[in-house]
Amino acid sequence: MQHDQSILTIKPLEALIITIIILGGISYAIIFAGVVPHVPIMLAIIFLLSYGLIKKVTIKELEEGLIDGAKSGLGAVFIFFFIGMLISSWMASGTIPTFIFIALEVVDGRFFYAIAFFVSSIIGLSIGSSLTTAATIGVAFMSVGSALGLSEAITAGAVISGAFFGDKMSPLSDTTSLASMIVKVDIFEHIKNMIWTTGPAFVISFILFAILSPEEASSNFENINLLKEKLVELEYVHWYSLIPFILLTVLAIKKISAIITLSIGVLSALIIGFVVQKDFGIDKMMNLLFSGFQSNSGLEEVDSLLSRGGIESMLFSISLVLLALSMGGLLFKLGILPALLEGMKRHLNKAATLIAATAGTAIGINFLLGEQYLSILLTGNAYQESYDKAGLERKNLSRVLEDAGTVINPLVPWSICGVFLTGVLGVSTMDYLPFTFFCLLSPLLTIGYGMTGFTITKSVKAAA
Repeated sequence: MQHDQSILTIKPLEALIITIIILGGISYAIIFAGVVPHVPIMLAIIFLLSYGLIKKVTIKELEEGLIDGAKSGLGAVFIFFFIGMLISSWMASGTIPTFIFIALEVVDGRFFYAIAFFVSSIIGLSIGSSLTTAATIGVAFMSVGSALGLSEAITAGAVISGAFFGDKMSPLSDTTSLASMIVKVDIFEHIKNMIWTTGPAFVISFILFAILSPEEASSNFENINLLKEKLVELEYVHWYSLIPFILLTVLAIKKISAIITLSIGVLSALIIGFVVQKDFGIDKMMNLLFSGFQSNSGLEEVDSLLSRGGIESMLFSISLVLLALSMGGLLFKLGILPALLEGMKRHLNKAATLIAATAGTAIGINFLLGEQYLSILLTGNAYQESYDKAGLERKNLSRVLEDAGTVINPLVPWSICGVFLTGVLGVSTMDYLPFTFFCLLSPLLTIGYGMTGFTITKSVKAAA
């Protein structure tokens, strides 16, 4: 979807009214009425189609808008398929059960949420992928948290906060590369500048998760010992079960294509699965890749922890992503989003308002389109000249793109990250949202810095 593909030129006020109607309707249906997100988004699409017809836009052009929007998400759809297979194959190979066992060995219930946040941060930083982090170590922490009788919402918030810290700060992350590339800033200069906002957000989040970690969780360790014994009894815990994760990490560090990396992660796990699973035939392998791994240990707690994954588990998320991106395609085609961007740019002449508007635009695009990359691309392209005119270094812009673009996507129920994380972690977006401290603090800090001028770098020309 490109900025110049819109076929209508409308006033910013009209675009704002339409946006409020759409977001208001979707938010009310999901938050207050408890409706599955697919339905209000479909109704929003019908509303936009009707608006287009009233504006004399042809059916063919409207259909093109829908298709262009959906096309932009095909890469994410394939990632979803591979992640579904990765989880089920890693269950069969003992990779995730081994992670669970290790976590059960070292986790102290008194600091569980802080540990989940910290470990997820390290893994995310190492591999540069928030979704992969959540789908692997995140699933393990969700299992351990459930066994400890802890809040699934806070556990998910800790995992997501850590995963997106890694996604934001890792030089291996595609969003980090994209944010620096789009505004032509050296990637390491970009990461260095982000420390000013990311560092405080990380420390505050860690402290909050440590405070929330209850002391009484340690009283449930009798159940934990039972789970560990059962995992060993089932022969799911092996050192070689970690090979798929090691391969995935190495390939990610070498910046190999995500599809190739995930494919090798799946294939290596299936090979190990033939060793770990005594009855692991070709037919069972094929079935688990689609339907997910099914544990029949006889212990309900273990079965509920391990029965996960498969392509089928991703279909809800995939259908929602395609619908949300199709809606985004119409917003482009009908000129609604371009009008909003143009309207905001006219009133930007001070650093504080410019940074606040940049953050608001990145957040708004996440809510309108549900797409993380577009929030970075569109906002970055829209505001480059404004930062130059205001005499601000472009690394200020790249930092805001990450502070208010990258980390906001998991907080939107119909976004790519939001629906993926809900499906993988088993916690709704609205439930985990209040506990994603890192994601909530990042945009607040970046706007606060803009208002005070703290760490906002003037360009050399402006300084002179």
